[in-house]
Amino acid sequence: MTPSSGAPKPTAKDIAARYRKEIASGEREPGSRMPAARQLAKELSVQLMTVQSAYNQLRDEGLVLSQQGRGTFVRDPAAPLGTEPGSSPAYVAIAEQLNSIHNTLRLLDERLNRLERFVGDAAPPAP
Repeated sequence: MTPSSGAPKPTAKDIAARYRKEIASGEREPGSRMPAARQLAKELSVQLMTVQSAYNQLRDEGLVLSQQGRGTFVRDPAAPLGTEPGSSPAYVAIAEQLNSIHNTLRLLDERLNRLERFVGDAAPPAP
């Protein structure tokens, strides 16, 4: 994706589309490191913010993880969203909410089981 001297510079959407395709095709495997944003911006003759925006799009789609000081990595699709360091804050919030819902359901199931044992085989009262 090296632009020729007369070609228009790629947009963040163009860059994200390129890497989205590479990830989907398996060309970029889970855990593999994405090119450093600063270096990629230089190679493509675009602003650093353009590459960061592309990486943010991919992160928000759950395709990559960004780790401060380490870089951006292709996310393992087998791992639950929001559980890995560098996950999109939106996925982290959803994972926390789902965990809370799961815990509440488990507690309700325990209460229902205790109630059923207490009531036993007695027929429910007529309305």
